[in-house]
Amino acid sequence: MIEDIFRAARSVCDDAEVLLVKSESISADLKQDKIAIGSRSQGSGLIIRVIKDGRIGVSCTDNPVTWERCLSAAVASTIFADPIDWKGLPSPASLDQKPLACDDRVHPGPGLVRDLVERMKAGSETYPAEITSGSASVAVSESILANSRGIRYESKESQVHVSLEMIAGQSTGYESDTSWNLDRINPEKTGEMASFFASKGQKGEEIRTGTYDVILSPVAFSQLLDAAVVPALSGRNVHTGRSFFADKIGSSVAGAKISLVDDPFDPRGLANCAWDGEGLPVRRIPYISGGVLRSFAYDLRTAYRYHETPTASAVRTGQSGAPAIGNHNLVLEGPEMEVFKEKGLYVHDLIGAHTANPLSGDFSVELSSPFFVGDGDFQSPVRTGMISANIFDILHRIDGCSAETRTLGCMILPSVRLSGLSVIGRG
Repeated sequence: MIEDIFRAARSVCDDAEVLLVKSESISADLKQDKIAIGSRSQGSGLIIRVIKDGRIGVSCTDNPVTWERCLSAAVASTIFADPIDWKGLPSPASLDQKPLACDDRVHPGPGLVRDLVERMKAGSETYPAEITSGSASVAVSESILANSRGIRYESKESQVHVSLEMIAGQSTGYESDTSWNLDRINPEKTGEMASFFASKGQKGEEIRTGTYDVILSPVAFSQLLDAAVVPALSGRNVHTGRSFFADKIGSSVAGAKISLVDDPFDPRGLANCAWDGEGLPVRRIPYISGGVLRSFAYDLRTAYRYHETPTASAVRTGQSGAPAIGNHNLVLEGPEMEVFKEKGLYVHDLIGAHTANPLSGDFSVELSSPFFVGDGDFQSPVRTGMISANIFDILHRIDGCSAETRTLGCMILPSVRLSGLSVIGRG
């Protein structure tokens, strides 16, 4: 079928690209401590992208048999695109096509999902709290990326996910975990931490407005990075005047010992790969190195439009599955320290991080599951509080990072300890 598509495309466009995907998944949803809903799904998808006279068109279908209509729709959509100086899709490279994010032990079957649920429930018994909801899911997908220049890359991916929400009195706790590798998923800890935040979060004390050392969990820190830092690294935003980093290449944008890199080969990541969403060989990209801004992210379209070098940063997102600028495994590196050793305010989650101003970096968020910490452990819960600060300023305030990291979507992050943040309380 792929060859049929390219034969038909030769007469109607200059370049063509095909992504063919099939997937299978199974999941279970909890209502209290019982499995309430179980579901299994299988699907396939076809995404066709064409380039005609420098104009890009995309179409997709969940029924690959209808590829002719899909191709026609892709060609027709080119009339709505602005022309660019298109320099061609990539040619084949000598790449190892061994899957980098697939565990052959992962099979979408009820036995594995049931085992994940039971292990998570066992962990939830660590602290006195009740389960309100949760889920476990297992998925496997296979894909073929091909283009009219001769590329044909095949990959297989697996993913395992667990989440749990619990309550004790008026206090709630939530935790989740995701991995492609069964050895890296920890349902027991997910259950334990959900019960911890619910149980130990009761009778929290009010916090006085003032300046504190704050420890952001990987979850909280990822929300701030996603709100402003990641968009600021996009080459498209840089050239359209929507990036705080636009004129700062070679300048200090973080603490001198802080680096932010995209590493598509990190085994902890969920998006490990040898090629990006357009078939370009990937590499490790140091966006920030030693506190200095070194690079931006470009896909083919943006690089060609603005006469830049592509960085193999295309990922497949959205309903259309069209490639767009993104990250594979965004890793924060910094000096390791015991972030709980000295007294500070630990923040597990943030409410409202998505409202941060992506251009200025200013934000005002409510704290979720905050605790005072010290002497290497949690000390006492805090009822509530708010932080108003600037995301880009925070990058200069990182004193150290925990040795332990978490994988959250396309990020691999430690907890970070920040000095001198203003916290607004009721006291």
